[in-house]
Amino acid sequence: MFAVILFMLTGIAAGYLVRKRKFRFINGIIMMLIWALLLLLGIEVGLNQEIVSRFHQLGFEAFLIAFFGTLGSIVGAKILWGKSSQQQIQSEDTHTTTGIFSVLKGSLIILAFFIIGLLAGIFKIIPEAFFNRDFSFYVLCALMFSVGLSIGQQPETVKKFRSIHSRVLLLPFVTILGTWLGVFVISGFFKHSATEFLAMSSGFGYYSLSSIMITEYKGIELGTIALLSNIIREVLTLLFAPFMVRYFGRLAPIAAGGATTMDTTFPIIVNTSGKEFSIVSIYSGFVVDFSVPFLVTLWCGF
Repeated sequence: MFAVILFMLTGIAAGYLVRKRKFRFINGIIMMLIWALLLLLGIEVGLNQEIVSRFHQLGFEAFLIAFFGTLGSIVGAKILWGKSSQQQIQSEDTHTTTGIFSVLKGSLIILAFFIIGLLAGIFKIIPEAFFNRDFSFYVLCALMFSVGLSIGQQPETVKKFRSIHSRVLLLPFVTILGTWLGVFVISGFFKHSATEFLAMSSGFGYYSLSSIMITEYKGIELGTIALLSNIIREVLTLLFAPFMVRYFGRLAPIAAGGATTMDTTFPIIVNTSGKEFSIVSIYSGFVVDFSVPFLVTLWCGF
């Protein structure tokens, strides 16, 4: 976690030192690295036979947890940001945002890379013995450095951040509460208890740690659902961040990303919400990420 942050900080420093030279190709590199990261994520999921064999049983429940948890968090973010701020953002966005078709096209490309990776893993196009999970880490580090470089070339970003209302400091707590409220609404329709639903949703996108902990406390079934739901939440953020900004405000992708907003979803947040929200994204991601082991343990204890 801290290693990827270090790469981003290094990129910011490098970008600031060469700020007079504008690297116009950097946004293209960022998108290609996002595609590579989704491809690798798909391969990793596809190679996990336990998940693939039970996907039809557990996937629907996992999707609902991810969807309603994400929805609850972005609704909370919209309320937090406030109507007056939303109006200001909408007026600014009229000069920069692209049409719905362009946004959808970009999302479909991202989804396509994940599906290709998923199929490659399922059909063993890339044998597990040759798949090194460190690849994802290397790509992530390159991605964070590139994003940092882009931010560093625009020192006015920090000045823009100073104008943001202090209430955004509540964003990680709104993310947590909104997720729980969204998931609690659907918990009564399934065999699992409300506290088990709250435990599975408390990864907030941090699928590795939360799923391992839930498997340890509650068994492989709930652990698998937690893993799938957190992966789906991350993918939803990557796919629909532009729509979230348009309809729920610029804090919405940060709330949706949960614990991933200072690493995997950080670049898409910067691209859609704006570079001035990079500090908010890191802060929120750190607080939510730090809370995961405590909150998962709390709900698993009931």
